[in-house]
Amino acid sequence: MRIGVDIGGTKVSCALVGEDKTILSKVSFDTKGGRPYTEVLRDVANSIYSVLDEAGCRLDEVEAVGLGCPGILNQEKGEVIYSNNIAWENVPLVKTLQKDVPKEIYVDNDANCAALGEYLCGASQGTNSSVTVTLGTGVGGGIILGGRIHSGFNSAANAIGHMVIVSGGEPCTCGRKGCWESYASITALVRMAEEMAEQFPNSLLAEVKRRSGQFNGKNIFDAARQSDAAALKLLDRYYYFVSEGIIDIINVLQPEMIVIGGGISGEGDDLLQPIMANVKKGVYCKQVPLPQMAIAKLNNDAGIIGAAYLKGYQATAAKQGI
Repeated sequence: MRIGVDIGGTKVSCALVGEDKTILSKVSFDTKGGRPYTEVLRDVANSIYSVLDEAGCRLDEVEAVGLGCPGILNQEKGEVIYSNNIAWENVPLVKTLQKDVPKEIYVDNDANCAALGEYLCGASQGTNSSVTVTLGTGVGGGIILGGRIHSGFNSAANAIGHMVIVSGGEPCTCGRKGCWESYASITALVRMAEEMAEQFPNSLLAEVKRRSGQFNGKNIFDAARQSDAAALKLLDRYYYFVSEGIIDIINVLQPEMIVIGGGISGEGDDLLQPIMANVKKGVYCKQVPLPQMAIAKLNNDAGIIGAAYLKGYQATAAKQGI
C-alpha cells in the first residue's frame, strides 16, 4: 500500500492506495491559502493517519508516501522551490512532514502526478508519450516521455501554464502578462464570466450570478446548455484560449495523447469537442496525424494515484530524517 497526497490551490486530498491502484480510503480539507506551510503540512500528517485509521492499517505497512504540489519542486531535496498559486517559496516539504510521518517521501509537481496517474491506469494508459493538462485554480501540465515523468535537467520543466499566449495580456500571479493560465484556468473563466455578465446584464449568465452569488465552471456551462447567448459567447472565447495552449504543446512535442483534466473536465464532450475542432484548425502541420485527445478518466484522483506511485517513476527520493 502507498499514500498519495494532492496539494491544490483550494483543496488538499489524501488517500491510501492499494497495489491495484484503487483508493482504499480518502479524506480532503481546504487548503486555506495564505496559511503558513507548517500548518498545512500538519493537516496533511493528520490526514495520513486518518486514512490509515479508516482502513485499519498502520504506517509501517505503507511502502512509500508521495506528495503532489503546484509549482517547481526539487525532487531530490524534497523542497518546493517556488509555487505562485499557494505562495510557497523554498519550503522544506519533506523534512517538515517527516517530523510527523517518518517514511520515505517522494514529491513532484501536482500536474506531473496527475499525468503519471492517467498514464498508469487512466486515459493515457498504453501510450509511450502523453501530456496531461489540468485546468483548475491555475493551469498545470505533466509530460510523460518513454514511460517516465519529464522534469528537465533542473526539475523545472512542465510549467506550461506560464507560456505567454497573449502578449501584454492579463497579469499572471507569476509576474508576467498574458500567460496561458490567465486565460485557460477556472479562475480565468470566472473572471471572464464576471466581465460578460456586466456587459450583458439581462442575460441568463448575469441572472446566474445574481442567483448564486458567484460563478463556477458548472453554473457557467449550465447557462450555456440553456442556449444563453452570453454564456455561449463566453465559452467560445474560453475554448479558443484553451486550444491556443494545446496547439503550442502539439507543435513542440507531438505526444501520442493530450489528456484534459482538472475540475472542469467533468463537462466531458461539451468541453472536449470544441477544443478539438479549434486544435485541428490551428496546428502547424495538418498533413500528419494529430495526437489523440481525451478527457481524464481518473478525475480528481489522478494526482493522488500518481503521487502514491512516484516511487519507481523517479530517480530520487528525499530521505531526510529517516
